[in-house]
This record gives sequence, structure tokens and C-alpha cells, in this order.
Amino acid sequence: MSDRAATHLTAETAATGGAAPDPVAAFAGRTFDAVLFDLDGTLVDSTASVERAWLRWAREEHVEIERMQGSHGMPAAEIVVRLLPQERHASAIARIMDYEINDVEGTVPRPGSVAALASLPPQRLAIVTSCTGPLLAARAGAAGLTLPAVTVTADDVSRGKPDPEPFRLGAQRLGFDPARCLVVEDAPAGLTAARAAGCATLAVDGTHALDQLDADASIANLSLLRFAVDGDGIRVTR
Repeated sequence: MSDRAATHLTAETAATGGAAPDPVAAFAGRTFDAVLFDLDGTLVDSTASVERAWLRWAREEHVEIERMQGSHGMPAAEIVVRLLPQERHASAIARIMDYEINDVEGTVPRPGSVAALASLPPQRLAIVTSCTGPLLAARAGAAGLTLPAVTVTADDVSRGKPDPEPFRLGAQRLGFDPARCLVVEDAPAGLTAARAAGCATLAVDGTHALDQLDADASIANLSLLRFAVDGDGIRVTR
């Protein structure tokens, strides 16, 4: 569940600081070897299906919505482990996985995401998500996205976001140094993971307001920029 949804449901508000600078200015004169994209809230809007699945699950498990705040961007299994006693983990994880995979109605591409993926050479992009492999396929398919050759899902790592392992693995699979990669994310957990991996960070306004996200640069959505590729690498342009 997105933190915006949980905040709305509990009648709470949160806004701190100011948004990071525009990416064209922030990355002026800088090139990257690859771009690593988060999925939910970054490339696709799956908010409606995520809310339905987690609200159903929370009612069945008698979990208060407030306890889910701060969990967006984390693998579902890690959220369950954080919320429930050990003897309930296996059945609860299986149930939320089933609900999410089988309900992707309303999942759509976010503005600019299709063009952004198409603008990058296959060897220079990856999707790094807290979804499992089947859930990634289900949501990308519902949104009409073509998956790149390199993906990293919750099935591929021992520790999910906010641990840096997912982004380090994404860079490794592409054959690049994480320090030469740009991560596009919409959640604090993902941005924390990207920074810890040594990547540059670009926040988009998917599930959090930009002034809630700590990143090198920020922009409302991917339709407002372009990735230009030349012999030196990838540049962020208008």
C-alpha cells in the first residue's frame, strides 16, 4: 500500500523539507552508463490494485492500516514479517501474493514510462523492483510495458529495499559500476537502497510528494525529461 493511501485512510498528513533540484540542472555535464528503474509508482500506477489487495489482507489479519505506513517499496514478505508473529508468516505471505497477482485491474503506465524505456538501449537499463517475478510480469503486462532483458525482483535477493543489494545486483547484471548508474524511484526505501549502493538518484512523484523524498534530483514524472544516449553514455535532457 502506498503511504499516501495509508495517510489518507488514517486522516494523517506528512510533508517535510523541499523537493530536490530539477534533474537537468542537477546532472548537467554528467553521464551515466545505465538507468535502473523501480516499477510501482515509477513506471506503473498500480495504486488501486495494491490498495484493494492490502486492505483485504489487513482486514483478514486484523492489522491496523496505520502500521503499514512507511512500507511502500519494501518486499511484501518483509512487510508481513514486520507486522505478524512468526507462526502466521507463511500463510499470510501466500495470501497477499495471491491477492496482488490476481488483481491488477486498473494498473496503467505512468506518464513517460513507455517512452523512457524505449529510448534506452537494452544493455543500459534494468527494472529493480520489490515485486516477485510473477507480480512484476502481471503488473507490467497489465500496463502494457515490455520488460527489459535485465530485471531484479524480490526472488533474486536475500535482502530487499532499503538494503542496497537489489541495485547492486541490477548494476552487476548489466556489467556496470553502481556509481555510474542512475536510479529512478518513488519511495524512501528505494532511494535509501540506491544511495547505499552508490547510485545517483532521481525521485518521481508516484506514491510520495517530492518534498518527502531525499534524492539528488526530482521531477513529477518521466514525460518531463528525456534520456539521450551518445558515445559518452546517457544524459538527462529536457
